[in-house]
Amino acid sequence: MDRIYITGVKGMLGRAVVPLFRERYEIFPADLGETDVRDADAIMGDICRTKPRFVLHLAAITDVDACEKNPDEAYGVNALGTRNVALACQRSDAVMAYISTGMVYDGRKETPYVEFDPACPLNVYARSKYQGEIMMKDLLSRFYTFYSCWLFGGGIADKKFVGRIIERARNTSELRVVNDKFGSPTYTVDLAKRMFDFIESGLYGKYHCANAGCVNRFEMSLEILKAAGITGCRLVPVSSDEFALPAARPRMEALRNYNFELLGLAPMRNWADALNDYIETMNA
Repeated sequence: MDRIYITGVKGMLGRAVVPLFRERYEIFPADLGETDVRDADAIMGDICRTKPRFVLHLAAITDVDACEKNPDEAYGVNALGTRNVALACQRSDAVMAYISTGMVYDGRKETPYVEFDPACPLNVYARSKYQGEIMMKDLLSRFYTFYSCWLFGGGIADKKFVGRIIERARNTSELRVVNDKFGSPTYTVDLAKRMFDFIESGLYGKYHCANAGCVNRFEMSLEILKAAGITGCRLVPVSSDEFALPAARPRMEALRNYNFELLGLAPMRNWADALNDYIETMNA
């Protein structure tokens, strides 16, 4: 059985990836609390001892505002940590898969971004992720970069957007939600499945990997409440100017999986279908 080394296994995406990839690979999991990707010697030793065929690098600091407040930590984990993983892949001859974000684009497009659009990150989080990608590309000839957007998952432990909206809507009669930020909400399970199906293709490079569709946060919230059966909370659409946040957000983060389309692969399902399935699992 081929071996696969996975960083960030305790994160939201890691919890979807591990059980799926265990069907085909011998899993060697790591997380910041155990093997810190900032420790070049530790990550080099761990990966070289494991001798994996693939390394899935999921570990990252994804709190956008926390990255803005502490750029040293953001660049240390997201950029230099990625370099350390890439160096270990170089030494052990492993194929690397890296998860990046639609936030690396500047958000000025009116339509979803494709893989051939130029990166122009607006905040520390996006810049640190993009610098990690550049370092990986400079060091390796065999790698995948999967860009995704507005991830949701985690079930009852969900503290991200879906979980927060459900919790707040159950405890208040009105929620104000921005309607001028757009993305492609993506279920971690669907992202994991697409990576699982594609990682052995040998078609290395950059791929957008998001559930189909483009929606704003207000529209997504309407679907969340509908799927969760919450009727006692009124949603009010507002401008993002109403919420002062440390980090700038691009207006448009939505992604079109253009390279997968060019390869003739089946599209990923619509975000709303994926969201409804996810919320059904939360209520099970």
